[in-house]
Amino acid sequence: MLDFRHHTFLTLCASQSFTKTAELLNMTQPAVSQHIRYLEEVYGCLLVDTANRKIRITEEGERLKAYATTVFSDYRHFRDQLGSGDAGNWNFRFGATMSIGEYVMPPILARLLLQHPEAKIQMTVANTHDLLEKLSQGELDFLLVEGLFDKSAYDSLLFRREPFLPVCAGSSLWANEQVDFPQITGSRLILREPGSGSREILENLLQKNNFSLQAFDKIVEIGSIGAMKQLVAQGAGVTFLFAVTAKEEIENKTLAPMAIPGFCEEREFNFVFLKNTYFRDSLLSVAQEFIAMDEERERFKKCSIEPGL
Repeated sequence: MLDFRHHTFLTLCASQSFTKTAELLNMTQPAVSQHIRYLEEVYGCLLVDTANRKIRITEEGERLKAYATTVFSDYRHFRDQLGSGDAGNWNFRFGATMSIGEYVMPPILARLLLQHPEAKIQMTVANTHDLLEKLSQGELDFLLVEGLFDKSAYDSLLFRREPFLPVCAGSSLWANEQVDFPQITGSRLILREPGSGSREILENLLQKNNFSLQAFDKIVEIGSIGAMKQLVAQGAGVTFLFAVTAKEEIENKTLAPMAIPGFCEEREFNFVFLKNTYFRDSLLSVAQEFIAMDEERERFKKCSIEPGL
């Protein structure tokens, strides 16, 4: 049975420091070490390697970490459901990346709340890296992410596919035209911060086409999609966005897509949750309901732009 010493172990895995773990748990460093030694005796294997004064979680430790994380997360979810009365399956905490949380989820959540007025929902919007960390620490029940993740480490379900587009100002000569990638490298590239899914996708696209971010003369990092769109609309640079985030601006022609060979792809938006969770069936039920309420899921059938439109 898992106890408080497993919580100490998970905190150490996250902090990678005995000192930091002691501070976070308001206990002494020797007590942290004692908890880890106890667990190693119980399981009969080394969980934490401290050779060379560096902390390394062993393969056995990683297995315990995955198991304990799921158990503690399930306990929190069960506790919340047990005390939620009529909310049942509709009492959950989930995370969404910015593109999804700000531009996809509002109409879906509105429909869900009208259909399930008893629902108790918490949505956290952050980048893919931070959300995966929160999921692994049991702070969230599931995620909706656009970014890349290790599908062997989590359970997942496809939510929708969405075009990822190069975008310029609607007044640009490149608007709705076919453009060769080297033509735009003299422009300022406006992109998200490190850790965001859309940035990672762009970096992979560049690498696939034998380029990197360094191909651009000037780069500006912005942590807000809205601010990025305003800068591009005013001619301050170019960017790469999911079509759903620029739908309104493309329709009113303040922004326009560019057809750059090799740089227009459909990407996956995925539900992500912990492996082997007791609540897998109920989380899949929530996911299927989200999908059913996504009226724009089939909006884009293909990722292409006809030159001269």
